[in-house]
Amino acid sequence: MSSLKLGVEVVSAYDLLAKDGQGSSDPCVELEFDGQRFRTTTKEKDLNPVWNESFYFNVSDSNKLSSLPLEAYVYSHNKANNAKTCLGKVRLTSTSFVPYSDAVVLHYPLEKRTVFSRAKGELGLKVFVTDDPSIKSSTPLPAMESSLHSDAIPNSFPKEKNGKRHTFFHLPNAKQSEQQQKFPPMPPQQQMNYGVHEMKSGPPPSRAVHMFPGSSSQPLDYALKETSPFLGGGRIVGGRVIRGDRPTSTYDLVEQMRFLFVRVVKARDLPSKDATGSLDPYVEVKLGNYKGITKHYEKKQNPEWNQVFAFSRDTLQSSVLEVVVKDKDLMKDDSVGFVRFDLNEVPTRVPPDSPLAPEWYRLEDKKGEKKKGELMLAVWYGTQADEAFPDAWHSDAIAPGDSTSVSPTYIRSKVYHSPRLWYVRVNILEAQDLVPADKNRFPDAYVKVQIGNQILKTKSVQNRNMNPIWNEEFMFVAAEPFEDHLIFSVEDRVGPNKDDAIGKVVISLNSVDRRADDRTIRSRWYNLEKSFSDAVDDRAKKDTDKFRSRLHVCVCLDGGYHVLDESTQYSSDLRPTAKQLWKPSIGVLELGILNANGIQPMKTREGKGTTDTYCVAKYGHKWVRTRTIVNSLNPKYNEQYTWEVYDPATVLTVGVFDNSQIGSSDNNRDTKIGKVRIRISTLETGRVYTHTYPLLVLHPSGVKKLGELHLAIRFSSTSMLNMMFQYSRPLLPKMHYKRPLSVIQQDILRHQAVNIVAARLGRAEPPLRREVVEYMSDANAHLWSMRRSKANFLRLTSVFSGLFAAGKWFGEVCMWRNPITTVLVHVLFAMLVCFPELILPTVFLYMFLIGVWNYRYRPRYPPHMNTSLSCSDAVSPDELDEEFETFPATKSSDIVRMRYDRLRSVAGRIQTVVGDIASQGERLQALLSWRDPRATTIFVILCLVAAIVLYVTPFQVIALLSGFYVLRHPRFRHKTPSPPINFFRRLPARTDSML
Repeated sequence: MSSLKLGVEVVSAYDLLAKDGQGSSDPCVELEFDGQRFRTTTKEKDLNPVWNESFYFNVSDSNKLSSLPLEAYVYSHNKANNAKTCLGKVRLTSTSFVPYSDAVVLHYPLEKRTVFSRAKGELGLKVFVTDDPSIKSSTPLPAMESSLHSDAIPNSFPKEKNGKRHTFFHLPNAKQSEQQQKFPPMPPQQQMNYGVHEMKSGPPPSRAVHMFPGSSSQPLDYALKETSPFLGGGRIVGGRVIRGDRPTSTYDLVEQMRFLFVRVVKARDLPSKDATGSLDPYVEVKLGNYKGITKHYEKKQNPEWNQVFAFSRDTLQSSVLEVVVKDKDLMKDDSVGFVRFDLNEVPTRVPPDSPLAPEWYRLEDKKGEKKKGELMLAVWYGTQADEAFPDAWHSDAIAPGDSTSVSPTYIRSKVYHSPRLWYVRVNILEAQDLVPADKNRFPDAYVKVQIGNQILKTKSVQNRNMNPIWNEEFMFVAAEPFEDHLIFSVEDRVGPNKDDAIGKVVISLNSVDRRADDRTIRSRWYNLEKSFSDAVDDRAKKDTDKFRSRLHVCVCLDGGYHVLDESTQYSSDLRPTAKQLWKPSIGVLELGILNANGIQPMKTREGKGTTDTYCVAKYGHKWVRTRTIVNSLNPKYNEQYTWEVYDPATVLTVGVFDNSQIGSSDNNRDTKIGKVRIRISTLETGRVYTHTYPLLVLHPSGVKKLGELHLAIRFSSTSMLNMMFQYSRPLLPKMHYKRPLSVIQQDILRHQAVNIVAARLGRAEPPLRREVVEYMSDANAHLWSMRRSKANFLRLTSVFSGLFAAGKWFGEVCMWRNPITTVLVHVLFAMLVCFPELILPTVFLYMFLIGVWNYRYRPRYPPHMNTSLSCSDAVSPDELDEEFETFPATKSSDIVRMRYDRLRSVAGRIQTVVGDIASQGERLQALLSWRDPRATTIFVILCLVAAIVLYVTPFQVIALLSGFYVLRHPRFRHKTPSPPINFFRRLPARTDSML
């Protein structure tokens, strides 16, 4: 029997249908999986039953687990006639099967069993996969309702485990496997290819689009440019993929790059340099002016290196490859031995061929004579699709003639995964029997809560019976694996700046309850300990009879939220933390990072300006980093990556940075060169977008273009129907709407989440530095900026420009500027009034025609950075200096005062507009409030007259008269406002009561 089991905990049901004719039911639950059937006990006369029973299914074949559904049927059992009636069912697929550590209780709505049946209520289940050998398959209940399942074994008995009843039903056709199988990882979705070399083979045929330059007021140098590169799948010409004579490469979105690979495996029987037999060997791989050096070993004649060197075939400077074994203490020109290769005889390897087997080569001296010692090598030509490419030493990472200036740690391409983030909800209820240090006074107590660097405090409460009540709730962010403890410290405020600790509670986050919905979590009492070590050791469990103060708290990990670790406008992932709530992917996003052009020098080396660039791409939890190209203003990367897409309303971000860790201290910050954002919903399915994107960065001196980034992008949809259905679903998980977080909470939690992600990625090798993570996540997008405020105001006016234009046109119609147009409007208005059923069809038909007409003018390129929209092309230097100011401010008091006065003037105008809007609303309220008795009397009488007139007069007549009155000729108009407007403006507002 396989050790892999599917565990199901039937917790409870809620609001079930009444089926016994007396307003109640006798519910039980049947579970079916892989030919096995389980049943719970029957709860009599209960529409909200609670079972808390666990079941374990044997998995006959772990490879088929992803295709096996779990079905749960809720029945009402009638003991009188031994019949059962279905109250509803729940069907779960493999996406709900997660490891036990990720499992939480979820309440699933009951579905109809058939089209004509009824269903109501919810069923609470906890589903998980386990390979714990200590868990044994239990047997079913004995008699009870054995007739419910005629095919169940009758002589079964219950078994208790951990205080819960476990039942197991065997069917005659149950599949059992005698072979022990190791528990495999069970991701809720299909695994993705993460490595640079693990690209999707055999991509579906695609077609490219032809990009036209869009109309924009920004400079043409800042616009996108269409390209026609020769990619692995063929050349992109005129918006189509033209297949060449070469076979299609697995790297179909990048240009094929050829390299000479040299694998130095090991050496044996190396000659000693002296009588002691000691030797400090290392290997130098030399090709022209390029040299690659392995690490050296001390006093070792049989060293093993297993290092790979990659030389770009485009920059080969010699036809002979030399592999030299040297000793660390010998002179520069001395060597232990040589191995030479004629590059014309080197074989070519094309994946998926197996790796080339290394061979032993006898060392030679400079004269070509054989020497003692052998070196194991493998030399071949390959491309970036070779599995040795990501971890190889690259010749484009150094300057010719230099082999020691760059550490391979900082130049290799890597894939990172950001940690899974959880919201920690902490509700501090009360404390009991607090004992302050000074027993002659009542404690002024508050609670300090800490997780890592996150610290929050409750309000101070003074209680005469030593039992303060707070009932305050806090939210924190934590990352898996949980390394920090949740620490509660009850403090007594004895003075203005003096606090005494009354006690501490330390809770491991691994022991905290997890939930994926808004179900109630049971609160707990914890004993307060005097020291942190005692709280960690939990001495309260040892000394149960000792008197202690206690703290009452409720803590849970909320997995129903999506933890925002980036700006909400540029989110790349919207899934909740709990894996059970993840939906299947809707497509695949493929990105080819080709090259960069015209990069501006970021540093000076050997008297010349240069740049050491690398790219970082972020989408979802997956971050990728290309290799660093050293000393190049036109670097070529040609690396391809893939992501699974779960929501089209997400954004891919690609940034370019200068590596400041090469040849300098680790304290230097990597300089940002620019970034590109691409929203997935703007990409057409199956099309290839090949463009160069301008790299624009805002500096204190203004906006600058630091180069161009050449990308190839393709979004492929696995199911068009699922993707269309995604547009009807909520943007965020349900918990964001059931228990929404305030805007201030979201900003604070997002800041903490970015810090956690930056800290975790900074511990990788090579580290993804904090400034890179913050720039890619737009960590400072919430800070004040006069430029950004102007841009948002202009965006708002642009949104309402259509309404303003329509209002202006209607005003001209009312003023009879064009009599023909006004007459036609009269005719159209009369038709719509006489036939009101045509109003809505006319509106929707008009919008349909506008949409069809605009289809020919649709954007043919992804959106990109727009300097005019950002107001970065006409911003004053002082406003830019203010935007780049640190928080808190560090400028002189005169500059800060000037900026504060400017902000006050802007806020004053906003304050006036808000006050005017409030006054109009208060005048509406004053119509019936009798604050102005004469005005209310006039309005009430007018309402009575209007009610009588509208009752006796047909609606079409009223509408026609009102419309013709609004459209009347200027000869019948007056320059003064109309009586209704005069009456409204005379109504009182509450401005008289303001100070």
